[in-house]
Amino acid sequence: MRRSVVVWILAGLLAAVSGTAADLAKSSVFESSVAYLRVSNVGRKLPGEIQAAEKKLTAKNGLAGTILDLRFAAGTDDVSARDAAAFLEHEASPVAILINSRTRDAAVILAEDLRASRAGLTFGGAAAGLQPDVAVAVDLNREKAFMAHPYGTFSTNQIADGGTNDFLPFVDHTTEADLVRARVKDDAADDSLGPERPVKPFIRDPVLARGVDFVKGLAALNPSAPKS
Repeated sequence: MRRSVVVWILAGLLAAVSGTAADLAKSSVFESSVAYLRVSNVGRKLPGEIQAAEKKLTAKNGLAGTILDLRFAAGTDDVSARDAAAFLEHEASPVAILINSRTRDAAVILAEDLRASRAGLTFGGAAAGLQPDVAVAVDLNREKAFMAHPYGTFSTNQIADGGTNDFLPFVDHTTEADLVRARVKDDAADDSLGPERPVKPFIRDPVLARGVDFVKGLAALNPSAPKS
């Protein structure tokens, strides 16, 4: 009898913990105008969490669009997937959807619905039954490291996966405007009146970088489009 009570209590505690876990793992802003939403699970809370995150980020930033990171995301709530897609579609700003081979189940439905509504494009590796619009090949171990540190650099002994690391030094997200500013700065170095400003970090996560370029590029082409 005592054992059954303990089991019942433990089951209740586990249910409570699982019930409070967030479906949206992270929300932030890249390059001052691109909302970043990383989904860990497509569950019943996801549509509300995305809506709350977008509202919070919009209050502090003029957003050009959204990165929806579904890499390594799964879930079983198809209804929530479609509700989340409908909300992002209604926002009427571009969405870059990041996927890979570990994007599964309801997360794939979410990506497919956004594509079908022409709300955005997919970037990254092929998911289950879903080919990306823009293929970007990245080893899964590196991808996890980049997701944790999108501005980071990794040497060959930091990520051991048997693949080549040659691409890492060349993943440069410096824009043309950055290069122009750097050239002007070099030309005016002798007339500098103050200390040099720190070099602006650039995104080294190649999938994320292409998504940011897509969102900012569309915003530049259509500056009158409504923001999130």
